Amino acid sequence: MTRNILVAIAVLSLGLSACGSNPPKVDDGFIDTTVQQSAVVQPVTIDGLQDGSLIDPNSIAGRAPLERVIYFDYDQAELRPEFLDIVAQHGRFIAENPDAQVRLEGHTDERGTREYNIALGENRAKTIARMLQLQGVNSEQTRTVSYGEELPVDEAHTNDAWAKNRRVNVIYEVAIQN
Repeated sequence: MTRNILVAIAVLSLGLSACGSNPPKVDDGFIDTTVQQSAVVQPVTIDGLQDGSLIDPNSIAGRAPLERVIYFDYDQAELRPEFLDIVAQHGRFIAENPDAQVRLEGHTDERGTREYNIALGENRAKTIARMLQLQGVNSEQTRTVSYGEELPVDEAHTNDAWAKNRRVNVIYEVAIQN
């Protein structure tokens, strides 16, 4: 039954990706206007804040699903079937936690022009955003950004390296008081 639901979500996502709707633009700055003026939103990964500190295990970021990287095939923005469950887990978690905010960072390998790779990274991030919305996530809880080929995980010029770089990172953001 769960597999049928995931397949239905994938089909709906592909159908929605064919629509030409553009969600409203979200400010790419790090200031979170929903908290005090002195609060700055910092990206958070499972390893901790950018400064290396640990995540509070009771925080939203600390309780979120651990798998936070979704990989894509070459020149594709379609979600691979093996990542449906990961996206569904994040979708359920974010929908159940209205204070959760995520940034979906789209990445590509180095092949293609800079402009093409920025667009492809954005399309990958928007694919994940649409999948999360199908899980009940409010569009205001997500924002997308594309880095194209600019932030590779592996700088080698091999198929294995390129496969690692074709990804979307799910980054849970938290407000840090100054």
